[in-house]
Order: sequence, then C-alpha cells, then structure tokens
Amino acid sequence: MFKGLFTALITPFLGRVFDEKAFKNIIEWQIGEGAHGLVPCGTTGESPTLSHDEHNYVTECCVKFAKGKIPVMAGTGSNSTEEAIMMTRHAENCGADAALIASPYYNKPTQEGIYQHYKAIHDATKIPLFIYNIPGRSVIDISDDTLARLAELKRIAGIKDATGDLARPLKLRAKLGKNRDKFIQLSGEDATALAFNISGGVGCISVTANIAPKMCAELQNLWFAGKIKEAQKLNDKLLPLHLAMFLETSPSPVKYAAHLMGLCKPDLRLPLVQPSAENKVKVKKVLADAGLI
Repeated sequence: MFKGLFTALITPFLGRVFDEKAFKNIIEWQIGEGAHGLVPCGTTGESPTLSHDEHNYVTECCVKFAKGKIPVMAGTGSNSTEEAIMMTRHAENCGADAALIASPYYNKPTQEGIYQHYKAIHDATKIPLFIYNIPGRSVIDISDDTLARLAELKRIAGIKDATGDLARPLKLRAKLGKNRDKFIQLSGEDATALAFNISGGVGCISVTANIAPKMCAELQNLWFAGKIKEAQKLNDKLLPLHLAMFLETSPSPVKYAAHLMGLCKPDLRLPLVQPSAENKVKVKKVLADAGLI
C-alpha cells in the first residue's frame, strides 16, 4: 500500500479561507493521473498555519474525496507530543490509512526524547505511523540508531527521509536487522527520488507531483517494472521542474505553478509570500517547456 508516488498536497486557499472545491478537484485529478497515494497537511500543505480545526477538516476532506481509491497518509506532526497524539487519533478516526509525523521542531529533544515522542504517539493510536526526518526544517536529525529502535515498535511502518543524503537508506538498512525488509523508506526529495530507490527506497512523497503527477507516478512505475533507462530519461525531463519548485521556500513556487495550470489560486498564508516576479517568470517557462501549460 505504501510505495510509489505519494503527492504532498498543497492546501488551496481563497484569500485566507480553505478552498474545499479546489481541493476536491485536485484530489480527483491526482487519482486520475495515477498518483499512488496522498499526503494532506504536511509541509507542502502549509500545516503550521492551519488551526487544529482546519487541519482536521482538511484531513477529513482528503479521506472523503479520495473515496478509498488510493491511500491517504495524513500529516499529524507537532513539536507537542500531546498535540501530535490528538491529530493522529483524529486521522485514524476519520479513516486515514496512515499518519506522517514530522520530527519535533524547535524543542530540540535528545535522541531519547525523540524516541519517547514517537513511542507515545504509537502507544496512543492504532494506525501505521511514518517518521518524517527533515533536519533542514526541524533542526534535529533522527539518528539511524534511534530509527532502528523505533522500527521495533509494531506500527512504526517506515520513514520519509528528507535529508538528501543518499547514503542514509543504505546505512539505515544495515542497522535495521530483521526489520530491514519491512521498514518502508520513502524519499522526501524529488530530485533524488530515483537514486533513493536504487539505495533501498520504495517511493517518494513528492512536491512536484502537485503539478506533474502523471510523470512522477510513471517514474516510480518504470522503476518497479525494471525499466531503468526509461526511468532515467524521464528523471532527466523532470529535473527542471523539481529545481523550479524550490526556487523559493516551498510551497510558494508549486502553488504558483498550480495556479498557472488552473488548479487553484496562488494564495498562501503569512509568513509565506508569493514568488518574486523574476521567479514567477522562471516557473512559467519551466511549465511551458514541460508541456504543462
């Protein structure tokens, strides 16, 4: 269930209000384009700016609109363990297939604190949990020793690795022992997604898939079919899109790109702002070159 292309969904807004209609259309389009799974309320979904009620409602809408056609892995992370438990329980109760829990930010817990954070969430819930290791945003890096220890817990299903270190999946597999084949490793970085699979991964939680789900899904399909040369060729085609989506802090560029494609308004919540005029031109050119507009 948890492999291939998972789209880290944007949260469309009309001004400051959640645009439920656009969200529904986006999810139906994602399913039609071949995405293998959906991730609402993550970094790309601007989760830090959503109230608890909004966060829970966006998750509910994603589950409702997906209609069980593809799995939903709901973002439920927080630097407060109790808050993460609350959101994970809600995701479980509304029918999400798994939860994606970002490493605690700002608090800077020790490795033991990180372990106890995830264990507390694990013990309080009943759905598969994915660890989200993103030191570029959370400051802390979850060590391989801690990850191997967490993998011993029954419902810690895997990891979204956004470190960009392609040696990490290999080193982690060496630490996992008997859990090495059941612990699911997903890339959190589009540009290295194919290389991540070569190193032991089984998919990607993607930003670029918000605008190019068919190509991003096909990349994974080609890999799993053993068509490596075709996958490499498609990977080359996708690279300019990947780079453009991170010209500024995500999800600003990808939301603007989605706007150019008629998927939603480009509206973000402060402190995020729209891309500069210069970068808007670059994003538009990349979309045109890829045949997306």
